[in-house]
Amino acid sequence: MELVTTSIPGLLVLRPSRATDERGFFSETYRRSFMEEHGLPVEWVQDNHSLSRRRGTVRGLHFQVPPRAQAKLVRVVVGRVFDVAVDLRRASPSYGRHAAFELSAAGGEQLLVPVACAHGFCTLEDDTEVLYKVSEYYSPDHDRGLRWDDPALGITWPVTAAEAVLSARDRQHPPLAALPDYFAEGA
Repeated sequence: MELVTTSIPGLLVLRPSRATDERGFFSETYRRSFMEEHGLPVEWVQDNHSLSRRRGTVRGLHFQVPPRAQAKLVRVVVGRVFDVAVDLRRASPSYGRHAAFELSAAGGEQLLVPVACAHGFCTLEDDTEVLYKVSEYYSPDHDRGLRWDDPALGITWPVTAAEAVLSARDRQHPPLAALPDYFAEGA
């Protein structure tokens, strides 16, 4: 597995190798010993699976706050997404900055989103399915969001606000400037 660093500390792209033949491919998408060797989260406690019927569906930007903050290991199993992570650690040199990637079923790449980063994506194809592991159980009391189209983030989404398919909840998230410092303790 290839490990690629990004402009945000702890945000990594993992590229599993694939053995291909006339039947298709085989790929090892997670190996605990690899994660341990690279000092990465190894205790995944929950797997999540989303299906987005329409191209242009935006999910995010989501995160959980301490003591239930989550790291995520995200991959697309059907379709393609424009995937985004935003650093929410005020002490970080990349605070408030984002990194964006295209993840696809065809490419097989994964994104390791560290604790204290908001995460979201926009589907680039109809009927896109995303799987992700999380390091902490879902907790409605600790679930938060960041406004997906906050101009301060400078994210160039592949859809306009009028085109985006969003949940009512995701339309209500605050901008970065209105977020409390949830991760002051270095979560």
